[in-house]
Amino acid sequence: MGEARDVSTLARHVVATLTERGHSVAVAESLTGGLVCASLTDVPGASACVRGGVVSYAVDVKVDVLGVDAEVLARVGAVDPAVAVAMAEGVRRLLGATYGVATTGAAGPDPAPGGSQTSDVPAGRGFVAVCGPGADAVQGFAVEPDGRDVVRAAAVHAALRLLAQELST
Repeated sequence: MGEARDVSTLARHVVATLTERGHSVAVAESLTGGLVCASLTDVPGASACVRGGVVSYAVDVKVDVLGVDAEVLARVGAVDPAVAVAMAEGVRRLLGATYGVATTGAAGPDPAPGGSQTSDVPAGRGFVAVCGPGADAVQGFAVEPDGRDVVRAAAVHAALRLLAQELST
């Protein structure tokens, strides 16, 4: 319950800050499957700043829709900081938003193929990224893979926390 409360608080803060500044956000999600965008749109008034989202679970969607470099994906896999940044940049450009946010990782129970070390990525690990007018930011996250819901909730929290941090700079 505490994590959900934190996500709700973060989402309200992000929506209020974006709206106050006249900025917008778009979300590209892989492992979270739309949960980041849903957390933002749960906030009343989110339509003032949320442009939309792309659930890019499949690699070809990352390439064809978001413009992630296929060679990078082939070399490092989908769970990599460079891929997270490319997803955030792609959705920002695609949907015409001030900020782009992205999530990629291994929800489990099995590892994700490939990754930043070109070996399987253990369940519970991944990356979140935010791209905006100032700079790009990317952070890794790691949680005990106590079920897919736990991993996905941790990724949502990490993405919203990173966006809130970027908005405070």
